[in-house]
Amino acid sequence: MAEKPQPKPVRGATTRGGAMIVVSLMAGYSIVYMDKSMISLAIMPIGKQFGFNTVQTGLIMSFFFLGYALMQIPCGWLADKIGAKKVLVGSLAFIAVFAFFFGAMGGLVLFIAMRFFMGFGHGGYPPSVTKSIAENFPQKKRTFVQSLILSTSGIGGILAFTLGGALIDMNWRMAYAVLGSLYLVAVILIWFFVPSHGGNAQSQQKVEAGAAAGDLAAAADAPKVGFKDVLKNRNVVVLFIAMVFINIMLYGQMSWMPTYIKNTFQLSTSQTGLLLAFNSIFTMLSTIFSGSLLSKLFLGRERIAIIGASLLTSVIIVAFTLFGKNSLVLSMILLALMSLVAMFAFTGIFTWPHKIMNPKIIGSSIAVINTGGTIGGFLAPTILGNMVKASGGSFTSAFMFLALMTLLCAVVVLFVKPKSQAATK
Repeated sequence: MAEKPQPKPVRGATTRGGAMIVVSLMAGYSIVYMDKSMISLAIMPIGKQFGFNTVQTGLIMSFFFLGYALMQIPCGWLADKIGAKKVLVGSLAFIAVFAFFFGAMGGLVLFIAMRFFMGFGHGGYPPSVTKSIAENFPQKKRTFVQSLILSTSGIGGILAFTLGGALIDMNWRMAYAVLGSLYLVAVILIWFFVPSHGGNAQSQQKVEAGAAAGDLAAAADAPKVGFKDVLKNRNVVVLFIAMVFINIMLYGQMSWMPTYIKNTFQLSTSQTGLLLAFNSIFTMLSTIFSGSLLSKLFLGRERIAIIGASLLTSVIIVAFTLFGKNSLVLSMILLALMSLVAMFAFTGIFTWPHKIMNPKIIGSSIAVINTGGTIGGFLAPTILGNMVKASGGSFTSAFMFLALMTLLCAVVVLFVKPKSQAATK
């Protein structure tokens, strides 16, 4: 009796090369998150220099996410078709160019345009990172690797509020020249250390899927799944909506928290940056430990974990709004708790597709789901800017709005059907 052919192992799972893939992807994501956080500090001297109000500065921050949202789905589809590495390199190089341009601009329309195009580049990074994880790691490791890479949200925050804050204090234009240079360093790392799978990664995923079922032939004959199937997938749609709500909360507080802390407690930009850098440590810890918790303690109970974390986040936001303004220490404690719990909910939503989606469409699925997040990021700065202006500078109604959004995220997650997992419907 002929011996069955053995499937080839997924590259990078246990080798030094696998570690370098993770380090390279984390380096890129760190700069991406540094960029997202740094604008919330830079917008203060920019607004002061050019006389922008909160609505106008909110537009500069929001249009970044419009560009981001427009490119996520096309880039996710492209990563599925041509492989992740090409999209990763192209995205980071594109952002670098417009980061340099942003530091040289003057005037509201130009600032909005540059941030829009930077968002265009950002749109390619998350889905192609997820695709790269699927190309290079076995399924049982993907949730942990994804959460480890997402921990760079904290690293990026620390870089933004320390290095970025110090540079902005000296000269905000110089800060963006440095940011563009850091993007180029990330491009070099990914170019050298992330393998190129071309457009044939699907065959590797078929082998892996067939091996799991013990039937390589069946895997090879598996029906092709198109992008329309992704859009018809109930879980993709539900998680898309959940991401809109959770990211309105995350990017709303990310965009306006520096202004709120600085104005409420009469701090300098550097002092504000140091406090928020300390808070970013909790964001990083949350995403690191979230992966282990979701892979072990909450395995198969992801819905309970996400709903519980969302509800608790909503309660913390209310407490922060009502009591935090009376004490800087209490405010920072509540903000740290908010970051810990909210990032657990976000990580749960972002990594869940690895367990419930067909690997062949993971890039496209994540692109659609994360587009919900970028829509939330587009809406949040402008909505909150208008609410703050309408309230005469008060953030109370704006933060209560964020608590409501987090509550709605918990409600939406109830409609996920985990049993329809790797199917396309």
